[in-house]
Amino acid sequence: MAERSGRLGIGIIGAGRVGPVLGAALSGAGHAIVGISAVSEASRDRADAMLPGVPILEIPDVIERSELVILAVPESQLEQLVAGLAAAGVWQPGQLVLHTAAGFGVDVLAPATAQGAIPLAVHPAMAFTGTSVDRWRLHESYFAVTAPTVVQPIGQALVVEMGAEPIIVAEEDRAAYAEAIAIATSFSAAIVGQSMGILQKLGIEQPGRLIAPLVRSSVENALGVQVADSIDLSELEE
Repeated sequence: MAERSGRLGIGIIGAGRVGPVLGAALSGAGHAIVGISAVSEASRDRADAMLPGVPILEIPDVIERSELVILAVPESQLEQLVAGLAAAGVWQPGQLVLHTAAGFGVDVLAPATAQGAIPLAVHPAMAFTGTSVDRWRLHESYFAVTAPTVVQPIGQALVVEMGAEPIIVAEEDRAAYAEAIAIATSFSAAIVGQSMGILQKLGIEQPGRLIAPLVRSSVENALGVQVADSIDLSELEE
């Protein structure tokens, strides 16, 4: 595969909370966002807000214009979308195709790969709001990168350009990785929601403000314990 240098023309399929944010980050790194697909009014508004001036196009048109296609769609729709586009013959040889689903590696992109596309699976381990706030949160986040060995540097470079930290996750480990992400996300949301509900019943206004410092410090303390447990203190003694 030829070494890639310089900027890419990037197309985004999906204007949910993730796609426009990644597009804005990559645009800030100097890449050209050539188009984005958006169906609902909310997604169109989000695309306009995060990527002003970027044309909203049909999916085949996005792919036709792009050197890198980002598939920022729900995980449940990814496999069917990739296969359907392959059946329509729209994937291009040498084109980078990147999806953002946690539970899949690059195998799900096999129909595109068979037509000459270069596969990447890059999942951002953060909860998105779909607003400019996420641009700053990227700088403290990690992205799981799964790709053929020769393509891994491209995935890592894209993550770094977005301001995040890449970690390599093997194809066979993606399901376990996705489980860990789902546990952390659902557990925290459920517990915080339950706590806020109790406080609201007590008549406390803006319960989120009350528990926010507690939640942050509790998580930081828990993470600190995990780090300490992983360190062999004898290694610190001379």
